[in-house]
Amino acid sequence: MRFTTSWGSHTPLDVVLVEPQLVAEIDVDTAQDRGAWRHPVRFVRLREDMAPGDVAAFGAGPVPASG
Repeated sequence: MRFTTSWGSHTPLDVVLVEPQLVAEIDVDTAQDRGAWRHPVRFVRLREDMAPGDVAAFGAGPVPASG
């Protein structure tokens, strides 16, 4: 997975891993093009009912269906 500054950009962003302290719900479209998200990720809300340990690590959760 690669992260870029904007759609169509070839400039990769540096990834900095941090220790999670909060859980956020986000809205994403699973459409990808050459390994990049086709649409922006949108913040929905903080999940105060969940702890970081309740959530699978990035890349360790269920894999979305392709299509």
